[in-house]
Amino acid sequence: MTKNFLNAFVIGLLFFGLAAIEALGQKTEVQAVPGVTFQNENSKPVTFSPAEIRKLARHTVKAVDHGTEASFEGFALADVLKMGGVEFGESLRGRRLLTYLLVEAADKYSALFALPELDPAFNDRLIIIADKRDGKPLSATDGPWRVIVPGEKRGARWVRQVVGLRILSAGS
Repeated sequence: MTKNFLNAFVIGLLFFGLAAIEALGQKTEVQAVPGVTFQNENSKPVTFSPAEIRKLARHTVKAVDHGTEASFEGFALADVLKMGGVEFGESLRGRRLLTYLLVEAADKYSALFALPELDPAFNDRLIIIADKRDGKPLSATDGPWRVIVPGEKRGARWVRQVVGLRILSAGS
């Protein structure tokens, strides 16, 4: 009887183990993280893949999001723009000061940033495009990419689910 019980127990474990492995396999399908489409003035759009973005220097900023302090990790928005050929520093003067970034979200929400706001030569504020909050990937409602603007009193320009970055000029 003990031998039969032991055999039945082992067979049961195998059966439930295989069922659990199959269930895990079905539930752990990884959705691909979408890239971010970038368009510089007068150029065709290109898509920066997550792998390309993640090659940039990683930064961490602390900011208050809806009354809760959080730590966000990601990449300097200026560095992402440089990948697309946007020039900062000394070249950002005269008519180029009329150039701005339009950040676009999956739900058609958008926000505008003047290029000097993003340029380390103009200010010390680091605006990032985050992929993590408090060490974890952003939630589906916030990510996979989110603009974080530390120090702003309202989060209206903290664009969630970023899909596009477009450089435009107000001087056209």
